[in-house]
Amino acid sequence: MKRYAFIDVHNTDSTTQQMLGFVVDWIKLIDYLKYKKSCSEITFYTGIDIGDEQTAKEFDELAKMGTCIVKSKPIYSYKNKDITLGITCVNCGSENIHTINTGYNKKANCDVELSVDVIEKSGAEVELFIFSGDGDFEYLIRKALEKGVDRVYICSYAGKEIRAGMTISRFSTKLKSLIAEKSDKVFYVSLKDIKEKVRKVISTV
Repeated sequence: MKRYAFIDVHNTDSTTQQMLGFVVDWIKLIDYLKYKKSCSEITFYTGIDIGDEQTAKEFDELAKMGTCIVKSKPIYSYKNKDITLGITCVNCGSENIHTINTGYNKKANCDVELSVDVIEKSGAEVELFIFSGDGDFEYLIRKALEKGVDRVYICSYAGKEIRAGMTISRFSTKLKSLIAEKSDKVFYVSLKDIKEKVRKVISTV
């Protein structure tokens, strides 16, 4: 049985920090997947801000270790379209035009690279570990199963939190439905359960 791991870095990192309150130590995660889960190949997919030398160096060092593959893209900022509103004065009836600056979005989507790699590795006697709660991968997992993959482990966090009256979740309902439908082939692995194995120890000194 061959096992391969595919890690959506941004999705995994934001899930652990926002929902579980810890930062992933990628070296510990590599060790966990290699020695505890017997993964023969581990691939990271990440975007790196232009000028973020610390993150670039971190993933360069991971790649040089020879125990994993790193596929990265520069993160670009895109200006959101501003919103223009016409507000009528209740006293004089004149209309004033106001422009609301909606800021910027950052983008470095590695979903295509991850998807192509998954399909290339899919086949009989193969198990996949996919670290992401992104519902866009639901179709990918179905295709992997069609190619004969024995099992797929979706590693994320399906818990929810209430913040400012809003329900916050990082795990897609599409993936939840897929796990229920394909319960003999697709399994959920909670990042909360492996927290102590992969958590980065941050010194406060």
